[in-house]
Order: sequence, then C-alpha cells, then structure tokens
Amino acid sequence: MEAILLVGGQGTRLRPLTISTPKPLLPAAGAPLLEHQLARARNAGVTRIVFATSYRAEMFTEAFGDGTRLGMEIVYVTEDEPLGTAGAIRNASTALACDADSPVLVLNGDILSGHDISAQIAAHEKGEAAVTLHLTLVDDARRYGSVPTSPDGRVLDFVEKSPNPPTNQVNAGCYVFRRSVIDGIPVGRVVSAEYETFPELLAAGEPVCGYVEAAYWLDVGTPAAFVRGVSDLVLGALASPVVTANEHGVLLLDDASVAPSARVGGGTVVGAGARVGADARVESSVLFDGVVIEPGARVIRSVIGDGARICSGVVLEDCVIGDGATVGQGNQLINGARVWPNVELPATAVRFSPE
Repeated sequence: MEAILLVGGQGTRLRPLTISTPKPLLPAAGAPLLEHQLARARNAGVTRIVFATSYRAEMFTEAFGDGTRLGMEIVYVTEDEPLGTAGAIRNASTALACDADSPVLVLNGDILSGHDISAQIAAHEKGEAAVTLHLTLVDDARRYGSVPTSPDGRVLDFVEKSPNPPTNQVNAGCYVFRRSVIDGIPVGRVVSAEYETFPELLAAGEPVCGYVEAAYWLDVGTPAAFVRGVSDLVLGALASPVVTANEHGVLLLDDASVAPSARVGGGTVVGAGARVGADARVESSVLFDGVVIEPGARVIRSVIGDGARICSGVVLEDCVIGDGATVGQGNQLINGARVWPNVELPATAVRFSPE
C-alpha cells in the first residue's frame, strides 16, 4: 500500500527549536518525531510513502534516504509554494504508482496517534468510501471542527468551531483516500481538505466515512504538547515500535550521565552525551544531545536544545531553550519563556515570565 506524508509546515509555534530543524525531525525519545508514525504505517502494511515536503526539504532526505533503514520505499515531492492540505496531497500524488481504485493513506507529520491504522483502512474498503477520516473523541469539541456521523459510519456534516458542537468527534488528521478522488483535486492552487475537498465530496453525495477510535492522539504543535508527547512515549502511554527500553520514567541515550543525587523522572529524555549534575532536578523534560544541567538546577516540563547549558541554581518551568544557549546562575524562567539559540543569559536573580 502507498501513503502520502504531509511534512511541509514550518512549525512556527515550536520556535526556536524549529529554526534549524523541521518539526517532524525533532528528536523524540531516541528517534525523529516522524519516525514513530512511519513505523506504525509500515506495520499497517504501507510499503511505499511519498513525503510532501517544503520547509528544509533536504533534511528529510538526509534523515530517511530511500527508506531502506525503515523497511519501506520513500520518495520525495517538494512544494515551491504552500498549497494547503489537499493541494499538497494532489501535488504529492504525481509520485504515486497505484491505480485509480487503490486506497492511499494520508498522514500528517505533526501528529502522534495510537489508533489502529489497519482497522481504518479496512473500514474504508468495507464502506467503499471516497475518503475515510480518523475521528477521535475529545472532552471539549468547541476548540475543533466536529464531524457527526450516522450509525453506519457515514459523515453527515462538517461543523466548524461552535459553542454548541453536535458531537465530540473531531477530525484527527489521518485519511484514507480512493486514488481517483485525489486525482480530482484541482492542480496548482491552494486547496483545503477540511474547508473545500471534504464538504464538496459530501455535497456531491460521495461516500465520506468516519472511523471513530478514541486511542491516544496528540497534535504536537506547541512546546507543551511536544514535551507531553515525548514524555508519553517514554512512559509508555503511547506505544511505539522505535522507543528503546527505559527505567523509572527516564530514557538515557548513548553516553548520557545522571549524578546519583540528581532526581530525574516523569518521562524525561536525557540526550546522547548530556549530563545532569548533582542534586539537580529534571522532571517531564526533553534534553537534546550534549546538554549540561549543572548541579542544583531545576528543569520542569521544558525542552533544552542541543549543547545548551543550564547553570547551577537555575529554575526553568515550561520553557524552551535553543541550541547552544547558556542560562546563567540564578535565572528563573517560567510560563513559556523562550531563549533563542546561542544566547547567553548572564547570572541574575530576576524571575522572568513572558506573561
């Protein structure tokens, strides 16, 4: 089976982490974020996948090559200008090899999901659908577009954000298309699947189906969501074929070291060559390769970029520290504070929050 993977976004909400690295390639529990999804697609029977790239497209080729390492064939199609969700799917479809009646899986590169891809494909084929959407269940659908369905799984409507949503079923961003439907998407212009393609199919009477499964699902679009997703991979809340063994809620990568008196847990990843000093506390955080956490520092629910140094006595809560940055002694950064790459914050006793 073939698939299209949408990885063209710039990930602006995750800056400064995404200044030099596309969001799907950020390290997440010992592998690029995207690799967890690729492994699940492979296990569901995907043998060939088209990457729809744009931002820093060459980095995807460097990371995954022709796909041999992952046991699948990977090819690449690049957008020169953003084309929207459906426009990107149509653009990438030029590299598909399947016939018009074949199912094509479409994945978003910034989603972590534990849903049963094979079951979604089976539901698509059973319903002889034009497209089948994975629908997840949320506690509060007011933040999302809701998608009500009939008892037999047919989509009834696409309801935009509403104070009174008709259902708590929402679009989870994973689709199975009939190839001929993709071929019918207009070429060379911006097309939104959510606002144009899906409603038009519904209006034309085409069978649009929903596969409802309330498995683990997370849009990894913000620093807080990224930290949560990585921590959940480490803790096993989301199973992944590529997560290595970990103990006590901590994943230590090659040559990482943690002082015996340090307290590290809550799904923390300590990157390759990173060091956590004596009496430091690191909780539910992501330390990229080469990070140094000096003795007595406290890092909570934060992301620390490659080679950054957090000096003694620093307190970080819900922060993002860019690659190569240094946070000097005494700084207290909270509530979403971000430090850009290679910035050196001098020692201080000032508490800082962007709010």
